[in-house]
This record gives sequence, structure tokens and C-alpha cells, in this order.
Amino acid sequence: MGGVRGEAGNYRLKNDFSLNRIGIMRDDKVIDLSKGYAQMKLKENNLASIGVFPSDPDQFYSNGKAILEEAKKIDAFLQKEPPEYQYKKEEVVIGPPVPNPSKIICVGTNYAEHIAEMKGVVPDYPVLFAKFNNALIGPEDSIYKTDQTEKLDYEAELGVVIGQKASNVKQEDVFEYIAGYTIANDISARDLQKRTLQWLQGKSLDHTTPIGPYIVTVDDIPNPNQLNIKSYVNGEMRQSSNTKHQIFNIPHIVSFISELITLEPGDIILTGTPDGVGMGMNPPTYLKLGDKVRVEIEGIGMMENEVVAPRQ
Repeated sequence: MGGVRGEAGNYRLKNDFSLNRIGIMRDDKVIDLSKGYAQMKLKENNLASIGVFPSDPDQFYSNGKAILEEAKKIDAFLQKEPPEYQYKKEEVVIGPPVPNPSKIICVGTNYAEHIAEMKGVVPDYPVLFAKFNNALIGPEDSIYKTDQTEKLDYEAELGVVIGQKASNVKQEDVFEYIAGYTIANDISARDLQKRTLQWLQGKSLDHTTPIGPYIVTVDDIPNPNQLNIKSYVNGEMRQSSNTKHQIFNIPHIVSFISELITLEPGDIILTGTPDGVGMGMNPPTYLKLGDKVRVEIEGIGMMENEVVAPRQ
């Protein structure tokens, strides 16, 4: 969708009573999609359809790619007609684009240089693990560092958002099932991750996985396997790579997962991180309170999050 980036995202007004709503960003303003739909239908004198468009972000994405096509029509309409409901960016809080996906599936060890710095072995199959919704935060939220970990690490990743139910999908058909792409930071507690053979306890801590700032629709990124990806800590570049270096590319990953697990609209897949993580530095350099972590992906944008102690 058009705009500053004009992509679909989740916002709420900065007051205690506001609910999360689906919107798009354009010219540093957030435009409410559901209310824009009502404005469009009033213009068309189609009053019967006014309340049909979902305002809730989870409900929006559960409708899959069809709702994204409708959102594009609304966006095109609002580029000709001034939106009646738009807000300055400082008036809203941007949340994770999909606040409560049914599944968050992550791919580990998917860049050869990252495997080397972690002293690992190139896998024959994609390495999968899960995160849960408790970990998800928005693109401007703070990352929590608890006393449970002294080895909190960053991992810049490309996120894939599923657009329609997918089971046993062939690689050549994968892009028909993708709604779009977003940025993720797969924050990992290395000490917890490494103390058992299973990684989950180090990968899904509360309030640790920023996603956002919005979803760029699949047709706006013709080749997700050719995107620059970078991370910075306090302004210092730590990771700089390209998704072309993934061992398993997007078609392979989505097809592989769909053979094992039925994917639903709104599900999120994190596709792995390149080299340059804190654990791979000499000496290892982990995140501390007050650090600011910025992640950038070509064609999508950037997000920055501060590391803080959890609120009491």
C-alpha cells in the first residue's frame, strides 16, 4: 500500500481507553482503515456495507489476502479523498502488526556465517522452534531484561506473515500464501537457550521480541530473497548481510513448514539471523540495560527498541 510506507499496521491512541485498531501510515500520519472504509462506502452510497470492515488487527489478518486487497482499495480512495480519521504519529502507539498470531515459527541457523560464529553445523533441514505471544512487542516498545539472564542477545530477522491457509504448499506456489513481510528482532537469552538441548526457554521470554513497524504487502517486495538486513547497538553496526545468503530461502521455508503444520492467516515465520550477534563477538558482548537496538531491512524500514528492566 502507498504512503510513507503505507503499510498495514496496528495502532492505538495514547489514552488508557483506546483499543488497538488496524491502520496505514502515510506522510507520517496514521489513517484508520476501518473508518476509511466507512468513508469510502458513504461516498459510494453503499450504507449496507459500512460496518463490515474489521477494525481489530487480529481479525483483520485472520481474513487473509482478500482483506489486504480491500485495504488497497481503501488506501487508493483515501489518496484522492482526504481521510476523515487520521492521527499524527506522536498521538498514537504503534503495536506489533499482528498482536496475537496463532503461531510464531522461527528458523534457526539459516545463514552460513552465523553458523560459523556460533560454532555450529550447517543443517540438512530447516531448524524450527517456536515463540509465543507473550514475547511479542511493538516496534517502539522496550525490550525487557530480567535477572534470569546475563546473556541477552539481538538477532535481526525478516518476518513472513501468512495470508491464507497453507498446507502442503509447493515451493513455486508459496508467494500466493504470503500476506507480506515485516521486521523482527529475535531477542535470545543465550545462557537459558544453551543450558538444555531445547532452545525454547531462551527464546520466548516475556516482552522480548519486537515486530514491526508494519507489514509490507507481498506485491511491494518482488524478491524477499534479495534484501539488505542490518542491526545496530547504540549506533554501532553489528550485523550487515543480505537475505540472499539464507541457506533455506522463503519458498523453501514456507513449503517445508506447511508440510508439517497447517499455517493460518496471520501466522508469523521468522527466517533466521545473519552473523554479527553478540555471542559471536570476541569477547562476547551482550545487551545491557539502556542499550538501544535498531534493525533495518531494505524495502520495509526500521525499528529501534531500548533494553530496560521489567516494570514492577
